[in-house]
This record gives sequence, structure tokens and C-alpha cells, in this order.
Amino acid sequence: MRGGSNLLMTPAEAAVELGVTKRVLMDSYRRWGIPYLKVGKHVRFRTRDLHHWVDARMRAD
Repeated sequence: MRGGSNLLMTPAEAAVELGVTKRVLMDSYRRWGIPYLKVGKHVRFRTRDLHHWVDARMRAD
């Protein structure tokens, strides 16, 4: 994927994208090293960052 989207996803949307529950994502995103942004007190995930993170994990295996 080249470039990617700057759209921000909620944790629920990001969890669906990753195929995990929102609870698993929120318990693990820091430990997994998933890039995130804080918007006020809310955690958001940039679409392109999430896709790049997944791509990097797939290449590492």
C-alpha cells in the first residue's frame, strides 16, 4: 500500500480491522507497539499507520 489514509479510527474500528475485540486491542496496543494518537483523552489509530504496522508484522514472520 502506498501512502495510505490519514483517517483516524476509533479503537472499535481498529479492532475490527485487526480482527480482535476492542478489549484485547485496548489492553495490548502499547505492548504490541501499534502507533496511536491521543485526541484529547481519546485514543485514535491512523489508518495508514495501522496498515503499515500489520505489513511490518507480516514481513517479520
